[in-house]
Amino acid sequence: MRGPVVWILAAAGVLLVILVTAAIGGRDKSGDTVSAGEWAQSVCGAVGVWRGEVEAIVEDIRTPAAAGAGGTEEPQSETPQGRTGFVRSGLERAVEATDTLVESIDNAGIPDTAQGEEAARQVSNWADSAHDDLEEAQDSLEEEADSLEESIDQLTDAARAIRATLASGALVIADVARLHPELAVALRESSTCQALRKETSR
Repeated sequence: MRGPVVWILAAAGVLLVILVTAAIGGRDKSGDTVSAGEWAQSVCGAVGVWRGEVEAIVEDIRTPAAAGAGGTEEPQSETPQGRTGFVRSGLERAVEATDTLVESIDNAGIPDTAQGEEAARQVSNWADSAHDDLEEAQDSLEEEADSLEESIDQLTDAARAIRATLASGALVIADVARLHPELAVALRESSTCQALRKETSR
């Protein structure tokens, strides 16, 4: 029980920072040049909220036998077909969350540094790649498995895709800081980046 509560609190903190930033004057800045600090705040905030959403989906997939309206268990999620459908539904939600992530990353603009365009493109390419990987995993479950073994393989591949995508979110921010020293300070000092690091270090 502690795990879900922890990430909910962390995600709520990140979301609060984003809402405050938006209230100050956030808008669509795709293609615009923004300060390094503003860009870092927006990008880490978007990744942090996305990560919280996907972690919630993962938690749902791990515990599929949710209580129904009458307090009874839902046995269909325990069959191979039901389990596959449950994971497919989770992947659909993850793809939708990643749609929002891609848009948020693009709306963050371009940091006003010597290699700002390259850094923005690096993060944008990652978001696009994450979306494509999750969509591919979702598509892989559309074909009905012919056996229990094949169904297990499908679910294993889907789970692996989600885990890899989650891990890559923190890595891309670290890579940007390493490859673009001018942005390293902004990424280190941004409150949403600090919240993201705390969340990924648990």
